[in-house]
Amino acid sequence: MGKYGIGQPVMRFEDPHLLRGQGRYVDDRNLPGQAYAVFLRSPHAHARIRSIDVAAAQQAPGVVAVLTGADYAADGLGMPKATMPRKRPDGSPMFAPQRPALIVDRVRYVGDPVAMVIADSLAQAKDAADLVVVDYEPLPSVTDTAQAVEPGAPAVWDECPDNISNVVERGNKAATEAAFQKAARVVRRRYVVTRVHAQFMEPRGTLGVYDPGEDRLTLYADVQYPHRVRNMLAQHVFRIPESKLRVIAGDIGGAFGTKGWQYVEHRLTLWAARKLRRPVKWTCERSEAVMADEHGRDNIGDIELALDADNTFIGLRLHMLANIGAYIGSDRNLLSPFGMIGTVNGVYAIPAAYVHITGLLSNTNPTAPYRGAGRPEAIYLIERLIDDAARELGIDRVALRRQNMLPPSALPYQSPLGPYYDCGAFEENLDMALSLADVAGFAARRSESRQRGRLRGLGIVNAIEQAAGTAQPEYAEIRFNPSGSAMMLMGTKAQGQGHETMYKQILHERLGIDPHDVQFIDGDTDRVAFGMGTMGSRSTVLGGSALYLAADKVIEKGKKIAAYMLEAAVQDMEFADGKFKVAGTDKAVGLKQVAMTAFQPARLPPGFEGGLYENATYVAAKDTFPNGCHVCEVEVDPETGVVSLQRYAVVDDVGTVINPIGLKGQIHGGVAQGVGQILMEQVVWDRESGQLLTASFLDYAMPRADSMSDVVIKSNPVPTQFNPLGAKGAGEAGTVGALPVVMNAIMDALAEVGVTQLDMPATPDRVWRAMQQARAG
Repeated sequence: MGKYGIGQPVMRFEDPHLLRGQGRYVDDRNLPGQAYAVFLRSPHAHARIRSIDVAAAQQAPGVVAVLTGADYAADGLGMPKATMPRKRPDGSPMFAPQRPALIVDRVRYVGDPVAMVIADSLAQAKDAADLVVVDYEPLPSVTDTAQAVEPGAPAVWDECPDNISNVVERGNKAATEAAFQKAARVVRRRYVVTRVHAQFMEPRGTLGVYDPGEDRLTLYADVQYPHRVRNMLAQHVFRIPESKLRVIAGDIGGAFGTKGWQYVEHRLTLWAARKLRRPVKWTCERSEAVMADEHGRDNIGDIELALDADNTFIGLRLHMLANIGAYIGSDRNLLSPFGMIGTVNGVYAIPAAYVHITGLLSNTNPTAPYRGAGRPEAIYLIERLIDDAARELGIDRVALRRQNMLPPSALPYQSPLGPYYDCGAFEENLDMALSLADVAGFAARRSESRQRGRLRGLGIVNAIEQAAGTAQPEYAEIRFNPSGSAMMLMGTKAQGQGHETMYKQILHERLGIDPHDVQFIDGDTDRVAFGMGTMGSRSTVLGGSALYLAADKVIEKGKKIAAYMLEAAVQDMEFADGKFKVAGTDKAVGLKQVAMTAFQPARLPPGFEGGLYENATYVAAKDTFPNGCHVCEVEVDPETGVVSLQRYAVVDDVGTVINPIGLKGQIHGGVAQGVGQILMEQVVWDRESGQLLTASFLDYAMPRADSMSDVVIKSNPVPTQFNPLGAKGAGEAGTVGALPVVMNAIMDALAEVGVTQLDMPATPDRVWRAMQQARAG
């Protein structure tokens, strides 16, 4: 409908105030009389705490309080815990150590918080933190994923000497074993998916406030799930009614899954504010972030593909080690490796599959969802394996994919690992991407690169992901004002994705409201009645569908008011283009006028409830499965090992496209994060000492503009029938395809000089060494 409807390329309404520096991020929040918190963090990966001496710090200028874990325990505050049903290899319950707010006895990773120093100024708090004396007894540590489960590896927890928290199985083991026994060929590989950090624009922060008059807590924080943060803090930490706690999340400078809901600083600043009767603020500094935050990825997959004599896939088997870190503070720490591995079959017809995942503990930060949350890892494993299988068997990799791809006639398709693919055009995506990327001209471009002394490689992958999970509902409310303008209150939380624009387009499509007459509200548990927040590419699918249903309710009530205004029967009323019309006549009235009338009792039917405000809670019937095809070309300098992207093309199917501009932005950003992980990003510890080696931008590399090439995007939407919008989700699609396609392109280039094995990140040093080893071999 019009220039603001669904499918229109609308510029983002939320951008002007951000570009003018008028955003309200958590660090912009300041209150009279606030104090400043600094956390003293462990410099050891593993150590016993003999004593903590805070006396000198307490006497330092401006210091208000120095709090430790003993103080926390004395006040009787609780801790959340994981509840997902899991078992250890012997069938005993999962070993899931809770995450203490402040450590009292034994630190288990570099960055574990030991003390909280609060002062009148940030500088005073920092100075005082230097005066806290902690007597540590260093202990052996393990930070390497593979090493953590080796016999004799240091135990992160004495109660769990093998460092195995839990195991999870999916698929049919017996059927998969049978498939492998009859296979003509089996291709086996081990792939490492490295640990990364989100490195969002704005580091985390929190401002805790206590109102003694109302006996009420307020938390300002950059969180993705405000209502879930409130519920967790109220129920499990402070043990108070939710009505006694408010969470406000304003502008958020990126989140990518890492700004979830289970960070100890949230409860600690609230606790301190209540104890001190003054606001307490903490802002994470960039040099602190990698130590303080949860990390993403970090797993090792031993994957096998069984093929028959005709090179048809007949079985897939995966054994994966997933590094969870030192603590399991909530189910969030279990989601990535276990919840999303089902798409490891990709878009291929593999009749038998079995996955076994070992969740292991290490002396590292806990891991949690990071853009894609297990889906990029799954597609990385299957798509790298198919390329290696084609190379090993001496056949064309595109032909191998095409032969085994699910055809349209196979859909809907029930995967042996659980996912239910309802729709898609996988081979059409592939064909469109091959054309869009001019793969036919690759040979000539490779020849030209050779003439310049460069190696050129081509990557082609098919990506699919499980999005917008059915387990959690979402909420939307449309609230008209007496003037006829409207408020839109959403239970999701924007973090830069363009939610305001997207939701206004949906509302304009359904109700014809001018987007400039709509106020967008999210992120405040006092203003928005309910919500599960934003993660897993769910906002358009679930939040948008809830808004769609709420709009339906507005229309139904509006018809009754309009019928009375036009002296017509309700059943004769039609609604389209923002107007209520009597069928077969030219009698009509606009929605805005109806909304204004709704607040005038004298103009309403007798006994009719006035006002016009409707809400809806939407629960999806099935998960959605965004998919697509990525094609990438790279050049490798054999003298230096430097990899440079030359071309990148994407054909995506995210179902109904609400805003093409926003969609392209999401895919561009997702691709950049995938490229960063493949080329340079990695959180690294020294294996002997456990010291964090990549704590700042000096050591943790990230992609820049010159790390990228142009990214050409074309949509091939196949709307799903499982939600009223037909949307599938788009927020993580770029990353899901980027990890495998960039790595496959690099391996294709390096195959010319005999390199057969290389794990991410493909830094110049690692690439150069791989080439030297291949030449020596």
